[in-house]
Amino acid sequence: MYEIFADLHVHIGRSEKGKPIKITAARSLNFANIAKECAQKKGIQLVGIIDCASPYVIEDIEEFLQKGEAFEIPDGGIVYQNKVCIILGSEIETSEINDEGKTGSAHNLCYFPTLKDIKAFSSEMSHHIKNMTLSSQRANISAYELIDIVEKYNGVLVPAHCFTPHKSFYGNCTSSLKRIFKEKYDKIPAIELGLSSDTFLADQITELENKTFLTNSDAHSLPKIAREYNKMSLEAISFKEFQKALLREDGRKIMANYGLDPKLGKYHRTYCEICDKRIAGTVPVTKCDSCDSRNITMGVFDRIEMIKDKKMTRSPEFRPDYIYQIPLTFIPGLGNKTIDKLLNHFETEMTILHKVSEDDLEAVVGKKVAQNIILAREGKMHIVEGGGGVYRKS
Repeated sequence: MYEIFADLHVHIGRSEKGKPIKITAARSLNFANIAKECAQKKGIQLVGIIDCASPYVIEDIEEFLQKGEAFEIPDGGIVYQNKVCIILGSEIETSEINDEGKTGSAHNLCYFPTLKDIKAFSSEMSHHIKNMTLSSQRANISAYELIDIVEKYNGVLVPAHCFTPHKSFYGNCTSSLKRIFKEKYDKIPAIELGLSSDTFLADQITELENKTFLTNSDAHSLPKIAREYNKMSLEAISFKEFQKALLREDGRKIMANYGLDPKLGKYHRTYCEICDKRIAGTVPVTKCDSCDSRNITMGVFDRIEMIKDKKMTRSPEFRPDYIYQIPLTFIPGLGNKTIDKLLNHFETEMTILHKVSEDDLEAVVGKKVAQNIILAREGKMHIVEGGGGVYRKS
């Protein structure tokens, strides 16, 4: 067994030929550049690219493989430079009926072992989605129906950013995943926590006790890759090993979740759209304390307070540590030039964040910045709460 770092939610902005995939993502965010960024700068060894069902991206992957820069492996995944394994994924928005009987929507991360599998999945989903070329498009089926299609092509489904106020199961569809998935609930091995929640918040919901938790970046640009990530114990980098880690089989497991303090997340607290401010007051917040308006964006913290069914005293024994860690781009004093200087000396962001001593950092960037990196590593930086779609910083 050895330890690897994994970010399993990375978007593609444009295809190699400039075709739009994720409209809100950077143009530089394409399949080849993600592979290079993970291998050469981030030190991420397992990356889930979740727009691979787009026919434009499938075309890019086929050309990428033809160039000989990467190759598919028997246990699933595409290996690039023997440094990073790419897990082929697709983020699908499903149509749900929420607790009030109204139409809701939620995002699902669907991961597949081979290019053949995701091509077949893409072909079938084209009957349920109007435009398969674009990312995270709305399907005319529910997650209950989607999971069968995913399994048909040897894939695994993970509910995405489960608590965010928009496009998530707990955020705007349901107070219980079991209500959505019914008898298929045990087929879901894991959930993605999202940037505004953490283990301690999610473990207040009883039905999640047996689920593995993932922390991922949901990156919309190359620098945002590994904004949140996981440390895994695997025997190799492959889809098969990744799936075993989700299921906690044969010693494979998630060893740690690294993420922003939820207070930094842009949807952590409830926000008044009229007053344009985070709302103080009794938790959970359901209306503005200033204008009395209910035109609010419900924060993740407040939503969990509404639906939790226990007071978390401790997590299940298998649950790994959730470590609050600020990525380099969030650390005061670290601009692009300084980050490039660090990368030139220490190669990857994972090395800088996890391994380099304070003395070695100080020799490159000075005492103050070195101290800030160590404070970030130890989770000791001051945090200001976020809300209403605005990130807060240290």
